[in-house]
Amino acid sequence: MSLLLTALVACQPKAPVQPEVSATAGLNLPFEMPEIQQPTFKADTFNILDFGAVANDHSLATEAINTAITKCSQAGGGVVLIPAGLWTTGPIYMQSNVNLHTANGAYIQFTADLSQYKLIDSYFEGLSEIRCESPIMGRDLENIAITGQGIFDGDGSKWRQVKIEKLTANQWKGFVNSGGVVVDGRKWYPSEASMIGNEQKDKLPKKWTIENMEPFKRYLRPVMVSLVSCRKVLLEGVTFQNSPAWNVNPLMCEHLTLRNLNIRNPWFSQNGDGLDLESCRIGLVENCSFDVGDDAICIKSGKDEQGRQRAKPTELFVIKDCVVYHGHGGFVLGSEMSGGVRNLYAKNLTFIGTDCGLRFKSTRGRGGVVENIWMEDIRMSNIPTEAIRFNLFYAGKSPSEDPITGDLIIKSAPVSDETPAFRNMYFKNIYCDGANQAVKIVGIPEMPVENIQFRDMLIKANQGIAINYASKIDFTNVALQLEENGVAAVLSNSQDMTFDAFKTTGADKLFKIGGTTTKNVQLNMAGYTLTDKDVDVLPDIKDEIHLLN
Repeated sequence: MSLLLTALVACQPKAPVQPEVSATAGLNLPFEMPEIQQPTFKADTFNILDFGAVANDHSLATEAINTAITKCSQAGGGVVLIPAGLWTTGPIYMQSNVNLHTANGAYIQFTADLSQYKLIDSYFEGLSEIRCESPIMGRDLENIAITGQGIFDGDGSKWRQVKIEKLTANQWKGFVNSGGVVVDGRKWYPSEASMIGNEQKDKLPKKWTIENMEPFKRYLRPVMVSLVSCRKVLLEGVTFQNSPAWNVNPLMCEHLTLRNLNIRNPWFSQNGDGLDLESCRIGLVENCSFDVGDDAICIKSGKDEQGRQRAKPTELFVIKDCVVYHGHGGFVLGSEMSGGVRNLYAKNLTFIGTDCGLRFKSTRGRGGVVENIWMEDIRMSNIPTEAIRFNLFYAGKSPSEDPITGDLIIKSAPVSDETPAFRNMYFKNIYCDGANQAVKIVGIPEMPVENIQFRDMLIKANQGIAINYASKIDFTNVALQLEENGVAAVLSNSQDMTFDAFKTTGADKLFKIGGTTTKNVQLNMAGYTLTDKDVDVLPDIKDEIHLLN
């Protein structure tokens, strides 16, 4: 080994070892959590320089990187080292017992030559689909890691469409001048195939095969990091940025540790999610930073019938000590949650300017049960929509309003395996310095959002709380500071609602309560005696409203 290589290896962090203390020790989790199994590796190091990789000259290092990974795995595992430098590569294929370790200063740029990415049977947004290969892939592997301080860049602008309203004038001009196709003067596609797949789907084959979709492959954007059915996975320290679609997408994996990651996408990136945990079991996400173009920390489990047949919930995860700088939602469950989500604990999360803070979404047809979710110590600021939002009409027809009372009206539907359910969720120590609305819950009459507890919250918002089609909702020691007067809490077609030690400033009216199915609403203010003038109630349900002082 050369003196230079010896020095490089010596200064790298040691291969990860099993921690002496549990990663979830001291959290007092409200559910039984198995020990998260960590990958371990031999000390043997395989440097991509020894396999022909050349830095900084834009030649493809694909063969060198993948050969090093193969040799490492065949030798019983170890560390594949990517030293400092600019490396251009096609798809990277992970293999069992390999830690792909990136040195400080390693910048791995995935090639803009999209012919390097073959069409394969894969997954996209919760469904089995033909897609292009992902820049980083692994399937049916065990004991793998991607670590270090390097940067992986997916060159997503060569894949993604953009909309003029999300760009500055100079940015839009730059995209248009680079080639591609402009539609309606406001949508730019990087290729004709991309445009056809999004705008003219009737031109696509009715039954897709790898052969007949080849002319349209540039439409079939992959996720950037695709790990499918892998076990004992560590992603630590690196930056994943500029993905073609979703950024990091573990699917049907077990024993995951994601730590100290920096996950970035341009804020205008279409489908530019940060982390999508999909049908995964047993894991930890901690001390990660997100700045993305769609939802940031996303929990999913498949879509519609395929997700229900897979029947693999995302469960037994701890998500803590993370920051989201931009995203459609800071922490999100759904909407692809047909396999269910359960037993999650999120703590010490900060959202700065995300479109929504805590976002829970589904729609009829999905099915699936989301339950046993705990969220504590959440801070947010400058949220353009809701600090907390439940919407079981996501991507569906908007509900109507009663022309007389203004109450939300949703027609009931039969309960089936296509009916989504959200229940047993607990929020504690939630703080928001500026949102358009504090809390919005929209359930469905056949399956109301059920048993949601809010404790010790302080929210500054333009509008207060709005709840429709919910049951067993409890607010205790919740304070609202309203910036635009209005009603502090609007409740409709909901049952067993409790407001205890509730506080609000800036409201013209404290409560407005309607909906002919509303029952058993108990109201108590902290330091204030409620009277009938504080509450507007639909006359037919007046006996269901109880002022407790």
